[in-house]
Amino acid sequence: MKTFFESQPHAVLATQNGKAPYASLVSFASNEKLTYLLFATPKATRKYSNILENPSVALLIDNRKNTKEDIQEATTVTALGRVEQIEDFERSIMEKIYLMKHPHLADFLNSPKTAFLKIRVEKYIVVTHFQRVVEISVYSLHINYLHL
Repeated sequence: MKTFFESQPHAVLATQNGKAPYASLVSFASNEKLTYLLFATPKATRKYSNILENPSVALLIDNRKNTKEDIQEATTVTALGRVEQIEDFERSIMEKIYLMKHPHLADFLNSPKTAFLKIRVEKYIVVTHFQRVVEISVYSLHINYLHL
């Protein structure tokens, strides 16, 4: 999964405000152990206000090419978890991780109008070949294979 994440610069973040879900495109990066996914967002956005109200999120990473073959050939990974603030003691290392993947976002990341956040991943759901589903619990390292 690490190689897959490195190959994909963007993902779709799903948030919820208590009334309706909301999806947004974000630039993301992951830490070495894939326990955290990092992203930045302007504070004056719907996704940020939704996160403040409900920190439970889903992040969809995929490699589709927008072709008819995608339904059989694309891989999708959904990360389920909770958004947390990045603590002062870890910020410099998290910034390095994020900016190694997205150096063009340095000014955006360091703006006082930007929130730099991490998702503490609880579970990954990996779908390949349309219906081959694998669930990976991050903290217990328990893997379930589901064939639908």
